[in-house]
Amino acid sequence: MFLSVFDVFKIGIGPSSSHTMGPMVAANRFLDELAHGKWPRPATADVASLAVTLHGSLAFTGIGHGTGRAVILGLCGYSPASIDPDEIDAIIAGVEESGKVQPPGHHAYRFRPAVDLVYDKQKAMPGHPNGLQFFAYDADGGLLLKRGYYSIGGGFVLEESELAALKTEPPRQATDVPFPFETAAQMLKMARESGLSIAEMKRRNETVVRGERELNTGLDGIWKAMSNCIDRGMNQDGQLPGGLKVRRRAKAIRAQLDAERTRNITNPLSANDWLALYAMAVNEENAGGGKVVTAPTNGAAGVIPSVLRYYRDFSAGANDDGIRTFLLTAAAVGGIIKHNASISGAEVGCQGEVGSASAMAAAGLCAVMGGTPEQVENAAEIALEHHLGMTCDPVGGLVQIPCIERNAFGAVKAVTAASLAMKGDGIHSVALDACVETMRQTGHDMNERYKETSLGGLAVNVVEC
Repeated sequence: MFLSVFDVFKIGIGPSSSHTMGPMVAANRFLDELAHGKWPRPATADVASLAVTLHGSLAFTGIGHGTGRAVILGLCGYSPASIDPDEIDAIIAGVEESGKVQPPGHHAYRFRPAVDLVYDKQKAMPGHPNGLQFFAYDADGGLLLKRGYYSIGGGFVLEESELAALKTEPPRQATDVPFPFETAAQMLKMARESGLSIAEMKRRNETVVRGERELNTGLDGIWKAMSNCIDRGMNQDGQLPGGLKVRRRAKAIRAQLDAERTRNITNPLSANDWLALYAMAVNEENAGGGKVVTAPTNGAAGVIPSVLRYYRDFSAGANDDGIRTFLLTAAAVGGIIKHNASISGAEVGCQGEVGSASAMAAAGLCAVMGGTPEQVENAAEIALEHHLGMTCDPVGGLVQIPCIERNAFGAVKAVTAASLAMKGDGIHSVALDACVETMRQTGHDMNERYKETSLGGLAVNVVEC
């Protein structure tokens, strides 16, 4: 199994990788199908208008997650990595006013968001909780093309036929990389036999498809985007959008911590406070629709950057190679979790988002602290184990409450897990693979109300109280 570090960490926009980035990618794919697909094209009928229906979790929490806006942007030809967040409002307003989208390389299509974008809460698509369908019509209203897609978490998108094929015939193990581990047990066995660290094995897998320089440049770019997001988040204030009137807190917290430093005030929790601040800064940016890195999702985007920044700011030996080692190790663990369970809140709850991110961050930190592969695996297991059963119940369908603070706690758990693992010898009772399988089973058994539908938990009780 090979999932690139650049698939795990993708630069995009908030507030959700599955509900914002995924639908935008799906719209891009539909446009590509319109232009280049092998669908039967009537000789006398051109595509005149488009329509979209959102299903399942996308319908229930799509407004709060910006799903409709993402679809509009995607149909205009924008991608998560290319869009400038500061231009989004103007683009959306232009489409709403004109009732048209005109992506590059296409003629203008009629698309009236108030009419042609439907949040269908009655009909779920069978393959995954995050489903959406695209329709293309001729000038007389005749259906020319229909395609269904699933946003399966972390910005990954599958067309209906792709998901069906995946379920009937799982992808074969990659044999064109030197270390094609699919489980943590295989990863540890390969590490023992090769004498390499997890990051070194991951690096060798990556360099099959790209050179060392390109890999390092890409990793540095990921970290730069993460660090920039932290910095921007710590310098913004005001209310977050969506109606909950949640105020940004990162700037005020930073001011307090800076004042402590200036006045030489002893704070035994200082490192912990900075760690939480970094995580909250990222997720406030995410909630505001800013540029973030899926790590492995947007809802959990603050955990890994905050632990990385914690390493950089509070470790005497921190350097660029350490940051790359951290990211490669985290991506290796994230790939195992995604392959064997899920990173989608709509599929397994927040254990799959913040829980996975915390496990990845714990593994990365343990690695740069000098941990053995066995200790790294132990760190990931400890962090994931103590997120098992965590629900995804965003208040108002927004990635704000409890998501922002939850990232801070995920980061704290990651650091604690890495520290505990480093104090041991890597021998422990619960294997990471067993913990991942437990998460998968728990998510399967979890009531749908607690899987990113905002139909239960805090999403209901905060409003009712």
